[in-house]
Parts: sequence; structure tokens; C-alpha cells
Amino acid sequence: MDDALALARSKVEHGSFAVVFERHFDAVFGYIARRVGRELAEDLASETFTRAFSDRARFDPAHRDARPWLFGIATNLICGHRRSEERQLRALARQAALPVHDAPLAANDPAIAAALLRLKRGDREVLLLHALAGLSYDEIATALAIAPGTVGSRLTRIRERLTREGIHA
Repeated sequence: MDDALALARSKVEHGSFAVVFERHFDAVFGYIARRVGRELAEDLASETFTRAFSDRARFDPAHRDARPWLFGIATNLICGHRRSEERQLRALARQAALPVHDAPLAANDPAIAAALLRLKRGDREVLLLHALAGLSYDEIATALAIAPGTVGSRLTRIRERLTREGIHA
């Protein structure tokens, strides 16, 4: 059963939503954990699926895979915590590398944290969905409601900028 069918069935049989949850929870949780840390990721991943369940009638069944939709929900939730993330990146950029396990992205590399801060918010979201979640250009476009060509041009521009800054992406 693909995600579109599971979501459609879940409107009548709530248990059908479990297919989508089981198929995508680990990937969504992993992405969020890399962005905000494991502790907050548990709450945000749960909230992602709670919102997905509540909004399942709004899922476009033309998309057979719910993964980009779920990452879009997760990204919106992360945006709600963005100020905290930006403060954390600023702090990391100012300090020496710390040996932290299961910490948010760039916790061990102040240069990467600083480079991420210098990116526009939209560019940072595209880069992180690509690098951390492994989404394709089309999936990122769906998650962020932008054109696939925009994803490609942003990633090209980001790579060029990071290379000029001596960071190999």
C-alpha cells in the first residue's frame, strides 16, 4: 500500500495511518534530530505526525509518497524553533569544536555552523533537506512549495558560496 492510499484509508480506518508513520518516522526523526538535537526531535517528530494525521485530508493523492509532505511539516515546525537554532549556531560558531554525540548539525564544527548562519533562511532549508534528509530536488520542491528548478539553482549557488569560503559541501 502506498502512502496516498494509506492516508485515504485512514480517513475511515484510523489505523491505516500507521503505515505512513512506520514507513517514515525514522527518517523524519533523524532529520529533525540533526537540526535541533535528539531531545527536541522527539517532540517535533511526534508533532509532525500529529499534524499529518490531523491534516491528512489535505494531502495531495497525486503524490504517492508522503515523505516530502512530512518533511514540509517538519520543516515548518523547525521554523518555529528557528530563533533558538540560530542562537545555537552563533554560539557554536564562536567556540572551539566540542565532542558532542547526537547533537544538532555542526556541533563539532564551528566553521560549518558559521557558514550555515550566513546563508539565507530559504537556502539553509534547501541545503539541510538535501544534506540531512536526503531528499531529491523534486521532494524538496514539494516540501517547501517551490519549483524544482529553484531547488537546483539554490543548491548550485550554495555549493559555490561554500567552496569560496573553503567549506566543501
